[in-house]
Amino acid sequence: MPDYVLGVPRYANTAPLYHFLEQGDGIAFRYGVPTELNRWLLEGSVDLSLVSSYFYLANADKLRPLPDFSVADLGPVYSVNLFHTRPWRELRSVALTTESATSVRLLRYLLEADGVEPEYTGEQGGLELLERYDGVLLIGDRAIATYAGLLERIPESVHHIPREFTGPQGARLWVSDLSMQWYERTRLPFVFAVWATRRDEPPPPEVVRRLRAARSLGLGNLAAVAGTEAERLGVPERLMQHYLWNFRYHLEAPDRLGLQTFARAVGLPYPGDYWDV
Repeated sequence: MPDYVLGVPRYANTAPLYHFLEQGDGIAFRYGVPTELNRWLLEGSVDLSLVSSYFYLANADKLRPLPDFSVADLGPVYSVNLFHTRPWRELRSVALTTESATSVRLLRYLLEADGVEPEYTGEQGGLELLERYDGVLLIGDRAIATYAGLLERIPESVHHIPREFTGPQGARLWVSDLSMQWYERTRLPFVFAVWATRRDEPPPPEVVRRLRAARSLGLGNLAAVAGTEAERLGVPERLMQHYLWNFRYHLEAPDRLGLQTFARAVGLPYPGDYWDV
């Protein structure tokens, strides 16, 4: 019998879900960035995948998510950041990550809500893009590593985490956390990803059981997960541990309300149906 293939983004914020899930015994991993995983799920080359929430909502007629898994956040997420050298309301040009449609759509929504309409360009890169653009949207590992690289020291309190820095060529650099912007506007969590399958192909109960067991181990041993991810990315372990404990992985009622509110904000239906597993 062929392996059941899980689509997994190799991002630190998803590591607690699968750090303790071993390949084998009928399960295989396929790694990719969210835009790749989205495509592979529809094509059929992965069976169950973490997919971006915007992609799920836009393809809800083809997909169905697990009922109790998410990658969500209430307040600052630290890894979906707009780095910009002009104030938020004065942005004229923004370079967009090509890794995730959800973060791009969230940024567009937040700027439009404030009456800001910059010119957008899809670009891969880091802060060097600020030589040509007012802002650059980074997500995932690149975003958290870039942010960590700006810190002179790790703050003792989460209430003292800076959002303004000295950027390239001594310019003033702002870091706008999109999840925090969403929270300030809605007072709700933002759901970045869900586990989903194709609508007519329910997941095997044993696979879901193993995913739940792996998540329990990951969250119960968060220091070990953080240590591994901090070493992989070359960031301080204490910063990584704080980063990971900030996430919500169970798609609880507030998260579902946040997902529904995002669907409404971007003009997409919210089906609200999940696998009964």
